[in-house]
Amino acid sequence: MTLSNNAALSHHTLTGVPFTSVSIEDRFWNNRIRATQKSTLAACLAQCEATGRISNFAKAGGLMEGGFEGIFYNDSDVYKVLEGIAYSLMIERDEEMEAQADRIIDLIAAAQQEDGYLQTFFTLAEPENKWKDMNKHEEYCAGHMVEAAIAYKQATGKRLFLDVATKLADHIDSLFGPGKRHWVPGHQEIELALVKLYVETGEERYWKLAYWLLEERGHGHGVGYSWDRSDWGAAYSQDDVPVRDIERVTGHAVRAMYMYAGMTDVAMLSGDQGYIDALDRIWHNVVDRNMYITGGIGPSRHNEGFTEDYDLPNDSAYCETCASVGMVLWNHRMNLLHGDSKYADIVERAMYNGSISGVSLSGDKFFYVNPLESDGTHHRVPWYDCSCCPTQIARFIPSIGNYVYAVRGNHVVVNQYVAGTGSLNLDGGKVVLRQETEYPWNGRITLRVEMCEPKAVFGISLRIPDWCKSFRLAVGGQEVSDVETVRGYVRFHQAWQPGDEITLELTMQVERVYAHPLVQVNAGKVALQRGPLVYCVEEIDNLLYDALKVDSSTRFRTRYEAELLEGVVAIYAADPSGGAQFKAVPYYAWDNRTPGKMEVWLPEQADAARLYRF
Repeated sequence: MTLSNNAALSHHTLTGVPFTSVSIEDRFWNNRIRATQKSTLAACLAQCEATGRISNFAKAGGLMEGGFEGIFYNDSDVYKVLEGIAYSLMIERDEEMEAQADRIIDLIAAAQQEDGYLQTFFTLAEPENKWKDMNKHEEYCAGHMVEAAIAYKQATGKRLFLDVATKLADHIDSLFGPGKRHWVPGHQEIELALVKLYVETGEERYWKLAYWLLEERGHGHGVGYSWDRSDWGAAYSQDDVPVRDIERVTGHAVRAMYMYAGMTDVAMLSGDQGYIDALDRIWHNVVDRNMYITGGIGPSRHNEGFTEDYDLPNDSAYCETCASVGMVLWNHRMNLLHGDSKYADIVERAMYNGSISGVSLSGDKFFYVNPLESDGTHHRVPWYDCSCCPTQIARFIPSIGNYVYAVRGNHVVVNQYVAGTGSLNLDGGKVVLRQETEYPWNGRITLRVEMCEPKAVFGISLRIPDWCKSFRLAVGGQEVSDVETVRGYVRFHQAWQPGDEITLELTMQVERVYAHPLVQVNAGKVALQRGPLVYCVEEIDNLLYDALKVDSSTRFRTRYEAELLEGVVAIYAADPSGGAQFKAVPYYAWDNRTPGKMEVWLPEQADAARLYRF
């Protein structure tokens, strides 16, 4: 997202490079993208048809008879699928899929009322109750429509969907804002969408409305069913304190992530130091005390969110797929705000582990909940009545290129290691970079300057992941030994020519990871990680599953197995005498074979002091 430069902001602020400028030629991610294009989007469309989500628009538009079907926020699922289709079309044209999208958009346009209002539940079921209960997701659905409409216009050049979304945004703007009605969105999303609408249209009133909506929180304005529940209350929707006074994460995890993402967008536009300070505080609270090793968040089924610091159970971990995607969205923005690689480290952790675990390798079955331990009864399914997670994955995976590069002035920042090319607009002119890598299976990355002006002078920063204990660098085949790491990046600033190469070799070894001592459920346990991937053991691979343990004599070896789970590096463990053997596979790929037990945290017989990571 391109946001305006503000003199109040740090000189570290970056500009994201959209995935439309990134061509992915990566074996790992191309497998996931193809599964999304061929299976996930088709499955989500079919389910939206079968469950009445799409026909609700036809009914609301007077094109067919019948009442509302489903849950009051179901419109949002259709919008997210359309956003995923738009991103897929940007990668590869598909006339049949585009025609399906056009048909649905025509129905959406027909459902819009004269004043711009659009939510099929209230049009068909409760027209007298519009804009009364702040947790009925009216502005949440609107936000997802805005995001989808912008994406579809960028993908196809067609304006109808964007015109509908803009008219709805204008309707909301006519009702709420300074001197108008108070409003606290019960499920945040509209805030970040309004910033996107500002970027697309140049209309400043959209991002200023987002700012106003954030400022409404924590002042007692919230009204609706979640506020009325004594076990939830205002904290459930992060309405318990003004946003600039936030100290700790509370409530529903997805709501929190969307709000923090919107706050970060607004902070980048406004330079509001109070927002920046609050975001920095809450980031540490989330990451240091409330995040799983997978990048997942939200341990509790009761509120789909947070409880107390260090409450991180494994078998009952909720870790909603949408919340992990939300961690990517928020931490990506924090990286742009601060230019620090620690946020891109969290993007990587959530992207490779907590997010894509939410969809099967075939692309047509889904997890809503992502535990770190299973007794063999937890499995992906084709759909949910509340289907936010399948449709979230449908739009997330095709846009993965958003997180690879960022720029600042005449400097390129490489945040994620994904094979392919990036077309980057720097102050000194256009630059095209190519990455060649087998990441995440191999830590060797070659970055080649494909195109630039001869002897162009610009900077390149390469992220050194937090899991990496050592690395080697070479430029033009000559090893660089005195490189300095700043804010988690190694940096080069010199004259470049087409064909120049940087080679980065990140040492990938099996690492033992320990939980914070206050995470009591993981006392006496260890987790395994290799590169960005967290591993788990599944019963299908281990005949003596219930007897598995690790001790100081356990040794690990790795092997790439092309036929296993579409190709993964497996970890094999044994003691020096050849006993106590077990096999571990990447967590994201579990439950894709014969059903069985699974665990991430393994019993360990400890005999030495340990450093903790999670």
